[in-house]
Amino acid sequence: MTMPSAARFTVCPSSPAVRADGGPPAPDTLVCSLSVPGEASSAQIGRSAVRAALHAYGLDPLVPAAVQVAGELLAAGWHLDPGGSLYLNLRYREDQSLRLTVYDGHAGHDHPRLAAHCEARRRAALRLLRVVVRECGGEWGFGDSREPGGGTRTWVSLPRAGALGYGGPVGVGSGRRPG
Repeated sequence: MTMPSAARFTVCPSSPAVRADGGPPAPDTLVCSLSVPGEASSAQIGRSAVRAALHAYGLDPLVPAAVQVAGELLAAGWHLDPGGSLYLNLRYREDQSLRLTVYDGHAGHDHPRLAAHCEARRRAALRLLRVVVRECGGEWGFGDSREPGGGTRTWVSLPRAGALGYGGPVGVGSGRRPG
């Protein structure tokens, strides 16, 4: 059987070449996701996973800020949806920012008073997160999850430059004031 001359073939992409020097993969390729149970241990598991992923990609200087953020996001998710399942996503984008997102199963409320109470409760649970994000010059927010099953998506974007200064000596270029 002959193929028409207009037929086109595509080739499946091949795996990228492994670095000859054995160094870490390019940071811009960092995409890591993890599901953990909505339990007290979820924050510790998430912190360990974030630390390991950043180390594997040669992004160790971002660890203090990222580990703190991951722990806060997962702890809040656990408190708001105990016994559920939490999903953590970590991405590094264009050598500029680290994005952490946690999905929890706690859906928004239709009743305005319940919705306001729930939002206040989530904001209160994320007090420390707000401080870390502010010190890093980042952004954060939450809203309805677009994932099947609903729930809430809470995200943080940490600029590389800001995250590099987090956790340094107090008062020495860290953006933090002593005392």
